[in-house]
Amino acid sequence: MGYKKLTPLSNKEAASFCSQMAMILKSGISSIEGISIMLEDAKDPGEKELLGKIHESLMETGIFYEALHDTKVFPSYLLQMVQIGEQTGRLDEVMQSLADYYEKEANLAQTIKNAVTYPLIMIVMMILVILVLITKVMPVFNQVFQQLGSEMSGVSGVILAIGEFINSNAIVFIAILVVFVVLAVFLVKSSAGQKFFRSVLDKFNGTRALSERIAAYRFSSGMALTLSSGLTPEECLNLTAGLIEQDGFQNKLDKCRKEVSEGEDLCDSLLQNGIFSGVYARMAAIGSRTGFLDEVMRQIAGQYEDDIDGRIAGIIATIEPTLVIVLSVIVGIILLSVMLPLMSIMSGL
Repeated sequence: MGYKKLTPLSNKEAASFCSQMAMILKSGISSIEGISIMLEDAKDPGEKELLGKIHESLMETGIFYEALHDTKVFPSYLLQMVQIGEQTGRLDEVMQSLADYYEKEANLAQTIKNAVTYPLIMIVMMILVILVLITKVMPVFNQVFQQLGSEMSGVSGVILAIGEFINSNAIVFIAILVVFVVLAVFLVKSSAGQKFFRSVLDKFNGTRALSERIAAYRFSSGMALTLSSGLTPEECLNLTAGLIEQDGFQNKLDKCRKEVSEGEDLCDSLLQNGIFSGVYARMAAIGSRTGFLDEVMRQIAGQYEDDIDGRIAGIIATIEPTLVIVLSVIVGIILLSVMLPLMSIMSGL
């Protein structure tokens, strides 16, 4: 598994742990024996320390939930579901469902990361190419103009002046670059930064629609897991609410939770509050009447997952050529602003 030393587990690590525990429990081995086996096989120091703490706590209390809780590295949702699994005697099923859930979460996170990484690399390359042109190439052309008894003017003169300003204030620009890098790390790594970044993205129609679908996917996936554990709709909503990060969707879910607690039908509330579209709400209603709501929720989650993959692929397909076109236009303007006057001078000699 390769756990990081006493730091919160990633979705991939949580999926790996749950998958191994599900296999152990389904084979009839107790949780204490299972952790002992995993501890013997562990190679990574961080993994050994984590499993050692779990084993030590299990030996003292015999309660798997408390053993995981004491490590303070497992997600709260996982802990709550483990507690429910122990209480209902379905811990093996819950661990397998959690493994599937966190595996999908890890895949979704990787898909989003890949979608963001390539455009960022393209933007950085664009900036570097433009900086080299205006700070290194333009002064060379300026020397050629001076040797020909002329000087840059107009657009080329402005670009040259910008390049000279950047060269003379390189330390300031490097400091600004460092600040931007630190800000980017803050936005990516910290919870406050991620929340701010999401709030900015929610202001744009395209990214807001994607964010809402990601929230709907997490909601339906979480509901499938909690419903299959035998919880009431109200309990399922309360547990699943902790998985949602999108503010707009969270507000809808809060209204739904209130209505369900007052006796409103779950599926009716999902439709009225716009949590699901008409088609998905009708699917949920049919699933509720037939007793297969958990399976329907799983199918809805799969539909949203496919939709998210398609939308991300579409965004990437739009961004890539757009960035190439923008770079080509900027480079072309810079070169033409130099070459056209230079050709005019050369033709007059």
